[in-house]
Amino acid sequence: MTNKLEITSPGGELRATLSLPSDFRITEVPILGTNKATVPTAAPPSLGPLAAFTGTFAGTGFNTIFRPDNATTPTPLPIPPPPPPAGIDNILELNLTSETLSFSPSLGAVPNRGTTPQGDVFLNGVPYLQSIKDVTNPGQPTGIHLEPGLWMIVPVTSTPSEQVSLVRMASIPHGTTIDAQGTSTTSNGPPTIPAVDITPFLTAPPNTKITFPSQTANNKETFRIPQDLTSFIAANTITQPILNDPNTVLRNHISGQKITSTVTININTTPNAPLFGGGSDNIAFLLGDPAVTKPNAQTVSMRATFWIETVEHTIVVPIFKLGQPPLELKPQVAKATGGPVPTFLAQPTVEITSPRTIVFSTTQIQYSQEVFLNFHGLTWPHVSVATLVPASPIPLPSSIW
Repeated sequence: MTNKLEITSPGGELRATLSLPSDFRITEVPILGTNKATVPTAAPPSLGPLAAFTGTFAGTGFNTIFRPDNATTPTPLPIPPPPPPAGIDNILELNLTSETLSFSPSLGAVPNRGTTPQGDVFLNGVPYLQSIKDVTNPGQPTGIHLEPGLWMIVPVTSTPSEQVSLVRMASIPHGTTIDAQGTSTTSNGPPTIPAVDITPFLTAPPNTKITFPSQTANNKETFRIPQDLTSFIAANTITQPILNDPNTVLRNHISGQKITSTVTININTTPNAPLFGGGSDNIAFLLGDPAVTKPNAQTVSMRATFWIETVEHTIVVPIFKLGQPPLELKPQVAKATGGPVPTFLAQPTVEITSPRTIVFSTTQIQYSQEVFLNFHGLTWPHVSVATLVPASPIPLPSSIW
């Protein structure tokens, strides 16, 4: 027997790490002297694609970052590499990552006050908390990123003339804040994930690319963490194709999946016209000494693409007798990728006398993010990618049985 159940988002079954007071909703402040019962309040705007950002997601990914290395606080390496070119002291850090991305309930109708002729508009959105660990050494997981922020949806406006857009506002613990705006599209089937390049380039025109020895996977004596990638190459977790294009990790993960639809969100701190606004800001240390225009590692811009995918899974429910504990089941996968898959909680209300196949859909989030850092006269792409699935077991409803 085959049943089909559409679960397009994890819903309220998932526990949110970031919580708000239960009675907290943003809306307009009542005007003293008016009858609250007779004064209409603005309805919360539709979240649009942000409605999929519900509960807690978890998964795995890959991170690359070139960072300054210096003689004052040098990074110790097992094999001292040859001296780098004069003035271009850097080290490439590679991280296999484990990530949790948690969303709170939506904020409500957030009033933004306009002037004539625009008038007021109301935003809506969801707070989030992102935490990322380095698991390159599985026995020593290390926290490398914590990001509180907001995803907001902005309605159509006449002044300026803009269509519906989305905004991600984030705080980065290294001393940077970002405000990135963009739009979304919906399509059938899986996403088309383009290539991304980590090669640094000259900050000044003509922006010539500069390739470093650390970008060669089989080079064991270079300024890179980890230096020796032999075991990672064998495990297919860090390879030359992945260094050439980290989005390979994302494409590999979905190559064996059946994705029926995709919402694509593109955001940028310097968005393309007609959008404008946004940006990044840095603490003084990152900006460096303005007298010599020498930043330590200034974040100049960020762009990211999020793919919200509806993935159709096949799960086989084994023989089950009433009174047994609930079953935690994983879906069948056409191709083992090592990436995350959701867990399902099955508690049949009838005996299952022979294995039963169920087809169902859940939400999966993938993203690719590029942060551009300036130091040593170069702009260094800092690329992070991840695939995330609902973190807690998803209960199969009793109606399925």
